[in-house]
Amino acid sequence: MTAPADFRGDGGGREERQANDTEFHLTDNPRELRTLDALLRRPLPREHGDRAAGCSNFPDMIDRLRRRGLSIPCDKAPVLDRDGREVKRGIYHLTATDRRKVIRALTRRAKQ
Repeated sequence: MTAPADFRGDGGGREERQANDTEFHLTDNPRELRTLDALLRRPLPREHGDRAAGCSNFPDMIDRLRRRGLSIPCDKAPVLDRDGREVKRGIYHLTATDRRKVIRALTRRAKQ
């Protein structure tokens, strides 16, 4: 039996729900702005997100951005850990709708 999309780590189903969500509310938090800047450039695994944002808990940073109106799915990719075992690595990325919301919010801010 497959878990519902909300509970799978592949971000399944978020794009459809997000299309009807309210507008994204841009933040003044420098860490969240650095996170958005980095995510606009490329998908980020947690470790890279910590460095890009200047934080030590990137999943919490992502959760805060999700509460502001973004989806930011996390896909799981297999990698080998330092002991040679295969583990799943979370890679965060913006959906097409997320990108539009962020760019629109940044454009609005630049005009003010």
